[in-house]
Amino acid sequence: MALKARALYNFQSENKEEISIQENEELVIFSENSLDGWLQGKNSRGETGLFPASYVEILRSRAGSNYTDYSHSPAGSPGHDSSFYVAPTNPSISYQGSFEDDDDDDWDDWDDACTVVEEPRSAPGTNGHPSPTLQYPAAYSHQHAGYRPKPALERQDSMSSSKRGSVVGRNLNRFSCFVRSGVEAFILGDVPLMSKIAEVYYIEMGSKGPQWRANPHPFICSVEDPTKQTKFKGIKSYISYKLTPSNINSPVYRRYKHFDWLYNRLLHKFTVISVPHLPEKQATGRFEEDFIEKRKRRLILWMDHMTSHPVLSQYEGFQHFLCCRDEKQWKLGKRRAEKDEMVGASFLLTLQIPTEHQDLQDVEDRVDAFKAFSKKMDDSVLQLTNVASELVRKHVGGFRKEFQKLGNAFQAISHSFHMDPPYSSDALNNAISHTGKTYETVGEMFAEQPKNDLFLMLDTLSLYQGLLSNFPDIIHLQKGAFAKVKESQRMSDEGRMDQDEADGIRKRCRVVGFALQAEMNHFHERRVTDFKRMMQSYLKQQIIFYQRVSQQLEKTLRMYDNL
Repeated sequence: MALKARALYNFQSENKEEISIQENEELVIFSENSLDGWLQGKNSRGETGLFPASYVEILRSRAGSNYTDYSHSPAGSPGHDSSFYVAPTNPSISYQGSFEDDDDDDWDDWDDACTVVEEPRSAPGTNGHPSPTLQYPAAYSHQHAGYRPKPALERQDSMSSSKRGSVVGRNLNRFSCFVRSGVEAFILGDVPLMSKIAEVYYIEMGSKGPQWRANPHPFICSVEDPTKQTKFKGIKSYISYKLTPSNINSPVYRRYKHFDWLYNRLLHKFTVISVPHLPEKQATGRFEEDFIEKRKRRLILWMDHMTSHPVLSQYEGFQHFLCCRDEKQWKLGKRRAEKDEMVGASFLLTLQIPTEHQDLQDVEDRVDAFKAFSKKMDDSVLQLTNVASELVRKHVGGFRKEFQKLGNAFQAISHSFHMDPPYSSDALNNAISHTGKTYETVGEMFAEQPKNDLFLMLDTLSLYQGLLSNFPDIIHLQKGAFAKVKESQRMSDEGRMDQDEADGIRKRCRVVGFALQAEMNHFHERRVTDFKRMMQSYLKQQIIFYQRVSQQLEKTLRMYDNL
């Protein structure tokens, strides 16, 4: 029976089996039973096809009012106490973990008894993540498809022992990322200190402010040789990738599901870090050559960002992912990562910050400037993505077609000159005919050129759309911390709070502030490197391309010299 539904997020279709939907658009669902996380239905434009189930809410009439089916976000269901509720899987992580070659399996051949869904996940909106091709949503308005919010974390505070924290008012919105991430509890002193913290990450003062201390053992990792493999006597198929870290120079083979598991561990742990997004999944055509090549290119960029990040590159779970080759040790390391206690707000306990004083108002001004910058950059990245995507379509379609038309027209002239032999010039006719073939060749060259230049540009832009979309929620954490500091100082001035307690809140706010500034600095460093490389590569390939076109035309021109 057809059901009415409403779109929660934008989704951009990637192939003919899917349809695009817009936020708040009214939809018709043909059946509420999803197929591997996908629903079939019709949008308001009359188009019929697939879209992610977690991107919509089904509207039902109950007791004379509209009741929303929150099967994918029970936070809105009756009977949930929001103060203690841990949000479930967010839309795009559900999508990210569905509809792959063998997603109905458990973990994989190495660990069939354990799945990647053992962790709590978040409702929409925490530390926002859009996705790769599904294209990314805009950093502030969710205007791209594939929105991938960061998973929410369990509250790290102890409500029964929050005597100090309870003095400062808690946010009424218990579903804001500031609350769900546990950062509110950390600021208020409700995150219990661990007796032993094995991992430590340092923030230092650099020439442009706080920065992450560099990884003392830097490395890179190649991603090569995507290979189709089968299991269960050919019933299941998947693609494996050869990964070779430079620090051990010994390859391991990982499937996309392994990347997906690692990605969710990263989201779960690093609350104040912009984790690069994985390339997209696709409902159909996942074994097509173009899709496999596209995913490999984007995994290379993802890996490059992971290995270059001073914190992410040192994460034990990442090292385990890159280096472990033994089945038994893999399972042990995987479970150890899933039981890691230093996640979310507790991760902030692992940070060692500089002793230098920073005025909180100066920090807030710096964060506001970065917020404005990231919004503007996100808009411009989206604009360039749209222009480059349209240019790819013209190269493959319009340009090739127009050059073919021109070539055919020249050849028609040549054929007409053969109609009256006494006045026919074979040399001229052949030259004109060759000119037509040359322009047909040029058309094919235009059709192939995006693989050499525009694809790399789009890959880089896609990665940055994801990185930028993470920052609004990270900045929101800092804004929430600032508000708590101001509130605690006001209460101290009014005699309603001990100054020592207010100082403790300010001290913990400094930790969040230093971490955000370090992440901002790292983003800018990578941005300069990546966009310099992107532009250099694009211009070099453009020069090579037009030189090849010029050579073709010059060769044809010489045919007319001796007529």
